[in-house]
Amino acid sequence: MRMSPEELDERIAEARAKLGDSTVILGHHYQRDEVIKYADYRGDSFNLSQYAASQKSVENIIFCGVHFMAETADILSAPYQRVILPNLTAGCSMADMARIDDVLDCWDDLQDELGDDGDIIPITYMNSTAAIKAHCGRNGGIVCTSSNAPATFDWALERGRRILFLPDQHLGRNTGLKMGIGLDEMVVWNPFKPLGGNTVEELRNARLILWQGHCSVHTRFTVQQIEQARTAHPDVHVVVHPECTMEVVQAADSNGSTEYIRRVVADSAPGSVVAVGTEISMVNRLAAENPDKKIFCLDSVVCPCSTMYRIHPAYMSWVLDGLNEGVVVNQITVDEDTAEQARISLDRMLAVV
Repeated sequence: MRMSPEELDERIAEARAKLGDSTVILGHHYQRDEVIKYADYRGDSFNLSQYAASQKSVENIIFCGVHFMAETADILSAPYQRVILPNLTAGCSMADMARIDDVLDCWDDLQDELGDDGDIIPITYMNSTAAIKAHCGRNGGIVCTSSNAPATFDWALERGRRILFLPDQHLGRNTGLKMGIGLDEMVVWNPFKPLGGNTVEELRNARLILWQGHCSVHTRFTVQQIEQARTAHPDVHVVVHPECTMEVVQAADSNGSTEYIRRVVADSAPGSVVAVGTEISMVNRLAAENPDKKIFCLDSVVCPCSTMYRIHPAYMSWVLDGLNEGVVVNQITVDEDTAEQARISLDRMLAVV
């Protein structure tokens, strides 16, 4: 941590050269520039999951993301491969909002109260623990990302009458509306209230049960910010992430995953003005990579994803040095039973486009 950026660059380059093709570095779009520049491949959680699953020739996968992403990479990788998270404190507040014990209590309540009418397919967003992914695998469910959420809703509704969506209520609500499910057919499950704060009748009438979780970054964006952007730039195109609230998604011109947002900006004509509702590190990078356009964040004071930001080049240098010395630090491993069941739901995700 005391090294200068130049010293770290030199040290990381030397360590990577020694490791050769045995090691691949993956970087999520939300990573800071000081880290993303080392990535061999960068993308959103869906792209990175697919890429990690395809890298059968490497021994070490260094995942510059957050804990649930590294867990997913470990589940999808081969037994001889090691997945390393440079900083173990890089977690996800949304994933932490759905504890497996609470989810199991919810599932038991739904089965007990709905009885024979309890035909429910669980879908968990990628931003969840391996234990919850395993729960979906055991119970006929699937994992989704913001890229393929609509396709997973189609998949689920071909197999059941209801969806339990974990853990982001906003992605679930926005996707449900896109798929023709009305607000009157949705309920929110609060894990701290009996029956999630719902009546049995409300649960019976629901086609979509939304876990009460959210992203602390994306819920900062507001309709007022969109209105201010349109006032300042009448020709602006507003694109936001579907983890934003329903009101913000409906007020925007388009919405989609981080990869979708990247394409919207890249495909915009020179001179275009694009206001973006997602994590600030990605927005700043898009602006730098598209100097012929005006790209700005809807929230001028929005913070970066604080847990993603815990990955620092010093941690990268540390884990690379360790590998060269035969010492593996911060390896992420998922127990075999959990991994086996989680792999079922993840394989379903990878097969649904």
